[in-house]
Order: sequence, then structure tokens, then C-alpha cells
Amino acid sequence: MIDLRQAHDAARAIAAAALGHDPGSMAIAESSSHHVYVGPDVVVKIIDAVGHSRLNREIALAPHLPNGLTAPLLSSGHHRLGRFDVRYACYSRVPGMSPGIGMQGVDGVTARSLAEEAVQQLDRLHHWTPPGNADRTLKEPLDHGGFTGRAALVAEVEELVALDQDGSVPRHLLDGLAAIAEHAPLHARAVVPVHADCHWGNWLACDGHVTALLDFEWARYGDPVDDWFFLARFSGPHMETVLDTIARATATSEEALRAACEVCEASYLVSDLRVAFQQPDTFSRLAADRLRGLEELIVGRHWWRHAR
Repeated sequence: MIDLRQAHDAARAIAAAALGHDPGSMAIAESSSHHVYVGPDVVVKIIDAVGHSRLNREIALAPHLPNGLTAPLLSSGHHRLGRFDVRYACYSRVPGMSPGIGMQGVDGVTARSLAEEAVQQLDRLHHWTPPGNADRTLKEPLDHGGFTGRAALVAEVEELVALDQDGSVPRHLLDGLAAIAEHAPLHARAVVPVHADCHWGNWLACDGHVTALLDFEWARYGDPVDDWFFLARFSGPHMETVLDTIARATATSEEALRAACEVCEASYLVSDLRVAFQQPDTFSRLAADRLRGLEELIVGRHWWRHAR
């Protein structure tokens, strides 16, 4: 395990080299997979280089993304941290705070305004033509857990049934998943660059305006709905507002948008449950969380509760 004191010292040294001066006080920020340190002018992400290649993806894309979409990359590379080889990325700090997953504490007017600007920024990403290196990075294989086609989703559901030796997933939930899979599109489009993890925890906003989209580690070629799903699903009490904003901005029928998001969520839940059942000692908490999500999706009809 990486020593937190050493990681903090390394982050300060990385930031000082990138800025050319002392970075000032650097606080640790919450992250489920990285050590992230935030100073007045800089942010440093550090992760064990062995077995964690997604940061490489973000580093490769960052210099080529549309201007103003994300935080500018100052430096990146490898750093020796005791017994560990770590990968790091150092970014300029962009003004703003994350609205947070669920947009708790955000009022309705602000939620719509942020959603409108987020959709505009994602539209820029979806219309971006990646240059050679970025294009190759986006095409690299990535087990993203998203929807890839009806046959693949049907197969995932069948594998989940086979793995669920203890009957942890109630029959009615499996039947609901099977019904969603049966009516899913035959094929998934992979036609535009997508962020594929653009929940509200990965956005920054300041004074009611979006300032940056962060964490491009899952970026790939996909369908715009791969991003619309994250924007809507993790907007908490503002989901209907965000769905309406997306539908209006993209000239998509609300019914079609809800159906596509439902398929996306089913795909992610099944994929995560499969991983959790394959490694129960490591992912027991993940399994419990995803089972609650599945109940909400199938029984609670999450995407259809307020459909007109």
C-alpha cells in the first residue's frame, strides 16, 4: 500500500517542478481510486502504476481535448515512491467546486442552468475530431461495462444467473433484466468521443456556471447516450429537469431517451454484479449497492416513474 505521507511529499515535489515555485498547502481530496492532492493553483493525481492503466488514457487525451473542456495538463510521468512505481498527472486548478453526485443542495433553477451548459460542453466533445494519437487512444479496448449490443447484454444476464449460486438476485429482478435485454437495440453505436463517466461528481461549477469536466479515464468512442445517461442518472432530485434539458437540446424524444438510459443502467448493473459475484470477498459492498440499484431500476421503474 502506498504510504500517504510519501504520496503527499511526492505530490508537493511534482507540483513544485511543474509550477516552478512552491505550490503552497496541498490538501488531500476524496477519491475512490487515486491519491489526489489539491493546492491553490494545482491538482496532482497519483496512482500505483502497476495494474492501473486508465490514468495513461487520460494523460494521452488531455492535450488534445477541445479548449476549455477540462483542466490543462501541466506535467505527467512516473515517480518512485518507496517500493512503488507510481503514475502521476499534474493539472492547473480550475475555479469551482463539484455539484456532487446527486446534486444535493442545488436548487432547481441552478440545476437546469448547469445541465444546459453541461450538455453544450458534451456536445463539443461529441463533435470533436480527435487527432491521430487521441484517436488511437479512444479506440483501445476498454472493459467499460456499458451497453455494447443486445446479444452481449443477454449473454451478461445469462452469465449473472449462472454465477448467482446462492440466489442473491431475486427471480423477478432477473426477469426484469431479461425483458430489458430482449427489447434493447441490436447494436450499440460507437461513433463519437464520449466521456462515459460524466456524473456530477466529475464536473466543476462556479457561480452557477460549469467550468470543467474532469477524469477522462473511461473516455472512448460510443453513443452520445453513454454520456446523457450519467448526466441524468446522478442528478438526484433533478433527474426530470436534466432529462427534459437533454431531450430539448438534442431533439430527442423523452421516451426514447428514457428507454436508452434504462438499457445503459441495466448494462452497468449487470456488469458490476458479475464482477462482484466473481470476487465476493473483495466486492461484497459493491454487490449490495448494485442489488439496491437493480431493485430501483426494475421494481421502482426509475426511468419511468414520472414519464408523461
